[in-house]
Amino acid sequence: MMIQVFKVAVALGAAGLTFGNAMAAGDAGRGETLYQGCQDCHSLDANEVGPMHRGVFGRKAGSVADYAYSPALRNSGITWTAEALDHWLEYPSKLVPGTKMFFRLTNAKDRADVIEYLKERAK
Repeated sequence: MMIQVFKVAVALGAAGLTFGNAMAAGDAGRGETLYQGCQDCHSLDANEVGPMHRGVFGRKAGSVADYAYSPALRNSGITWTAEALDHWLEYPSKLVPGTKMFFRLTNAKDRADVIEYLKERAK
């Protein structure tokens, strides 16, 4: 397990990513609207193509029961924080090579808004 955490940390460093950067405050209302695009694969309360998002903050990546995660994500050692989600949504396969998720939100404001929605309304 410690080796997997180290590998993720090395990958983050190689990708120029850190979890210490300050993020702009998001708009949960706008995030709710943007989240509609996520619903092609995700739901707040049910596993679909992707895992459910209810309670994502503080949850270990790859830990939702009854969802078939990629081994890469399941073994990543990531805990979902705002910073981790920001990096994940920006470029999932760069953060966790071998993940099944391919969708990206390249706009930082869009990411902040979706993250704020999940933080405030998907507890």
